[in-house]
Amino acid sequence: MGALRRWYGASVFHLLLMAGSFALAGYAGVRLLGGDPVGVAVWFLGGALLHDLVLVPGYTLVDRGWRAVAGRLAGRPSGAGHGGHGHGGRGDRARIRLINHVRVPAVLSALLFAVYFPLVLGPSDAYLSKSGLPGHPFAGRWLLVCALLFAVSSVVGAVRHAGGAAADRSR
Repeated sequence: MGALRRWYGASVFHLLLMAGSFALAGYAGVRLLGGDPVGVAVWFLGGALLHDLVLVPGYTLVDRGWRAVAGRLAGRPSGAGHGGHGHGGRGDRARIRLINHVRVPAVLSALLFAVYFPLVLGPSDAYLSKSGLPGHPFAGRWLLVCALLFAVSSVVGAVRHAGGAAADRSR
C-alpha cells in the first residue's frame, strides 16, 4: 500500500473515488449520447481541453485581478508577504476573507449559469413547445439568485469583519 501511495501521490481511497467518478461520468455520457463511444470520448476530451486550456487561465486571471484589488482594499499590495503568497499577518487574513466573500458567490453563480445557460440565455422554441413553460423568467431568476448570493455573502463578511475589529480592540 505504501508503494502505491508514493507512486499515486494520494490515498487508495482517493484513487478508488476518482476511478468510480470517471466510471459514473462515462456511464452517464454513454447513456446520454445513445451508446456512441466515439462521441462520448470526443465530448470528454473536448470538455477537458476547454476546461484546461480556456477556463482555467480565464478564471486564474480573474482571481489574480481580484486578489490585487482586495490587497489594495486591505492596504497591502497583492504580492506582499512571504514569497508573494500573502501568508502571514492579520492583514493577510482580512484580505483572504474579503476574497472568499467574493469567490464563493461568484463560483456558485458561475456554476448555476453553466448548468442553466441555455435557459438563462433564452430557451429554444423546442423547449417552449415540449415543456409548455414560458422562457422569460430564467434570466431574471438567475440574476436574483446571484444578487442574493452576493448579498448574503456581504452580510456575512460585514459581520465577520465587525467581529474581527471588535476582537482587535479588546486586545
